[in-house]
Amino acid sequence: MNKITETSFHRTYFTFGGLFLLITLVVVAFILSTDNIEKEKLVLATSIYAFFTLILAVLFIFALKNKITTVIKSIDGIIDNAISGKNICTSYDETSISALENKMYRFVSISKSNTAAIDEERNKIKSLISDISHQTKTPIANILLYSELLLDRSTINDEEKQLAKGIKVQSEKFKWLIESLVKMSRLEVGIISANKALTSIFQTISSSIGAVFSDAEKKNIQIQVSCSEDIKAYYDSKWTSEAIINILENAIKYTTIGGRVAVTVKQYEIFTEIVISDTGIGIREDEITRIFKRFYRSKNVSQYEGVGIGLYLSREIISSQGGYIKVKSQINKGSVFSVFLPNTK
Repeated sequence: MNKITETSFHRTYFTFGGLFLLITLVVVAFILSTDNIEKEKLVLATSIYAFFTLILAVLFIFALKNKITTVIKSIDGIIDNAISGKNICTSYDETSISALENKMYRFVSISKSNTAAIDEERNKIKSLISDISHQTKTPIANILLYSELLLDRSTINDEEKQLAKGIKVQSEKFKWLIESLVKMSRLEVGIISANKALTSIFQTISSSIGAVFSDAEKKNIQIQVSCSEDIKAYYDSKWTSEAIINILENAIKYTTIGGRVAVTVKQYEIFTEIVISDTGIGIREDEITRIFKRFYRSKNVSQYEGVGIGLYLSREIISSQGGYIKVKSQINKGSVFSVFLPNTK
């Protein structure tokens, strides 16, 4: 590779500087050596001086441009070779380009080594998560099956029935917790990626409400929906539905009997907004920035069941698709969760 060194730049500076000085001295000597110089000759000498100075400046700029272009191409080649893993340092002189070449190769080598280590660690985590999911699935399913068999027995007394119901309820909670932890881990290590497509918002909201409708019915909570069937956005329907379900479950959980949950969809130029509002207990202002943290639960909701994973998963799911969530809330008046999904890829 043809390298440009600091010496070649210095040589250019000295060459053109010397020529400029020479031209200036010649013109000055001509003027000083001529007595009673005529005005026409003075104008001619000045014009010649200005002409050669201009030519010299143009040549200097052109030469400097060529050298800078060569340096840029040299750096570009160094980066390309470093990325491709080619160590093209054939000699280690004391120039800045050579030093940059060596540092760039070392930087890319270290980056590739770190990336390989991260990929290896990610594969280990992926394997561990799969093992956890697989190894716990069967025992939990068996516990649920055994509890149902106990409840179906005609000889079971009321006390035993209550114990069997307790086993079933706690097993279902444990199953949900394991599934949530596995999903959370997969999202964090990038094992799961959202498959975005142009999808109807109405269908996603309908399926989400269907998943929580029985819980709302038990508390006599009305769910109102305002969404045009024509509204579409780019998102993963399965994962986005899960994010919305988590928000709806919280809205129903923290809303008193006979309350109301409303889902409204508005489409803007860049984003589509899904507004989920409730008439629940509300969230303190100082806690709004913390409710999306893993395992965070307010002291005000200690009497409600939960582990603080749902909203964290919702935010991760929406963020992974290029969207975001905003929250507004007032104590004892309710909360408003706004989910923004992109309209384009």
